[in-house]
Amino acid sequence: MATPLATKDPRAQIRRHKALVYTLRVALLVAVLAFWEISVNLWFDPFFYSKPSLIWKKLVTWFTDGTAQGSIWEQISVTMQEAVYGFVIGAVAGVILGILLGRARLLSEVLAPFIQAANAVPRIVLAAIFIIWFGLGMESKIATATVLVFFPVFFNAFQGAREVDRNLVNNARILGASRFQVLRSIVVPSATSWILASLHTAFGFALIGAIVGEFAGSTKGIGLLISTGLASFDSAAIYAGMVISTVLALIAELVLGYVERRLLKWRPPSQSESVAV
Repeated sequence: MATPLATKDPRAQIRRHKALVYTLRVALLVAVLAFWEISVNLWFDPFFYSKPSLIWKKLVTWFTDGTAQGSIWEQISVTMQEAVYGFVIGAVAGVILGILLGRARLLSEVLAPFIQAANAVPRIVLAAIFIIWFGLGMESKIATATVLVFFPVFFNAFQGAREVDRNLVNNARILGASRFQVLRSIVVPSATSWILASLHTAFGFALIGAIVGEFAGSTKGIGLLISTGLASFDSAAIYAGMVISTVLALIAELVLGYVERRLLKWRPPSQSESVAV
């Protein structure tokens, strides 16, 4: 007698679904790389477009023999330090100011056009200005990364603070809760999902800010490797730098995803997080 569908182990179905997803991802990546390699060999000039085999060769050279600027690990370390510092500073500032302005309507209305104007400034221009202000060291890259992180975190925290249930806040105030208690016990927990959602992309922005700052002017970092590759028309070096920055961003995404699951483990899984059976 066949086993009814409802009696199947849901965890086994989830594992099979995940295995299928990862298999398809790997197959898609292999297909793209194979098409790239073959198309360059047949139709395009590898001097301009490079190809996966040349990029792999460049990565092997960097990780075994080092780069012209020194050890590849030193370049990665510098870029990661700039990104992490910028991420922390920008995230903390964005969360605090976003929540405070989200609860202070008059102040937010006064500052809104100035915040929008600051957000509209091109980041590459800011990177150049920060280099003039702080020099070629890490400080200018941290400042660029901070700006890129601040605005998405700020706007999410601001919206999360605005979306708090007014009835819940009013009931707490009736029961004698102070403004600080309402902020700590109701507003901040309610905005947590909004904030964590922004943090997923924020570290990628921090990494972009660090690399853009290094590209504009630096003595170390992944951005310098990309800039050097551009100056010497070494397309393989440009792509290799992009690969390293992408891997770093994916690792950070895994870490942030783990932290989010730990912080929100009390929340029941949404329908999109479960597998349809």
